Amino acid sequence: MAVRNVEVIPAKPRFIRKGLTEQPKLKVAAYCRVSTDQDEQLSSFEAQREHYFSYINNNKSWEFAGIYADEGISGTNTKKRTEFNRMIDDCLDGKIDMILTKSVSRFARNTLDCLQYIRQLKENNIAVYFEKENINTLDAKGEILLVIISSLAQEESFALSHNTRWGIVHRFQNGKVLVNHKRFLGYTKDENGELVIVPEQAEIVKRIYREFLEGKSTRQIAKGLTQDGLKNGVGNTKWNESNILQILKNEKYKGDARLQKTYTVDFLTKKRVKNNGIVQSYYVSESHEPIISSEDFAAVQAEFRRRSSIRGYSTTGKNQYGCKYPFSGMLFCYKLWRKAPEKLLGNRKEQKLYLEMH
Repeated sequence: MAVRNVEVIPAKPRFIRKGLTEQPKLKVAAYCRVSTDQDEQLSSFEAQREHYFSYINNNKSWEFAGIYADEGISGTNTKKRTEFNRMIDDCLDGKIDMILTKSVSRFARNTLDCLQYIRQLKENNIAVYFEKENINTLDAKGEILLVIISSLAQEESFALSHNTRWGIVHRFQNGKVLVNHKRFLGYTKDENGELVIVPEQAEIVKRIYREFLEGKSTRQIAKGLTQDGLKNGVGNTKWNESNILQILKNEKYKGDARLQKTYTVDFLTKKRVKNNGIVQSYYVSESHEPIISSEDFAAVQAEFRRRSSIRGYSTTGKNQYGCKYPFSGMLFCYKLWRKAPEKLLGNRKEQKLYLEMH
């Protein structure tokens, strides 16, 4: 068999493929992240930034492409990591050739996210170098090591999440109330972390309860507060019915607290859902100073039940005027009743009885 002549054509360096005459400097960026706002973490955060700034600038073959840093953000998903997402966009726009980061866990604790972004960058010939593990993602062995290490990082994150949840539940069992007071109208926290009343906000809460018991609807109350320019829990002067309903049904205003009303179903996505008996909840009586008396709170809940039982003109069988007039829900327009009885009658038994009679 004749020997064939094979000529090897060497691969061209990237800069030649781009039509450049000399090797350009590698555009290198760094990514830093800390997951809490604690002082010791913040000092680590600043140390990372200083390290990478000097490290990149001291390499003559590198061009400084910036430092991207997320402060106090979890690494289990990338939705809220604005700097991380900006860095990925800049990579795809050709502004970055290589990313330096401290470790795999700094880049991502979610195995799926980690591999997804690494592969996306690899397709664009962009390397990520992890200092602690000494991994360059453009190496052949890089992805195998990443799968192992990122899986370990994810498992560590799960353990941390489990321990944190255990600590919170332990505090619940001891009656320790945990509330985001920054969005809690009527209360703030003192130096000991205890709920204390904010007098001017407490007056708004009292007004809401008073007007509801006087017969106003949640829509009317919201409209009046908006017109008067009063601020709600998040500092807005625009009120809606949901704001009023949350305040009227919140047991904390009578000095009690039900803990663990919601729970986290996935530590990676941080998704929280309403607790309908899936996990334990805790009810703490007289946990803090009340704004509303227990009698007024009970009266409001009874009024909710009274209004919801009134049959009326709405498509849901409830009467939006039931809180205003004494004869609401008792008188009906005969023409409307004949035309659409199912919209005017509150339940199936009444609808069936009406149809049998007509």
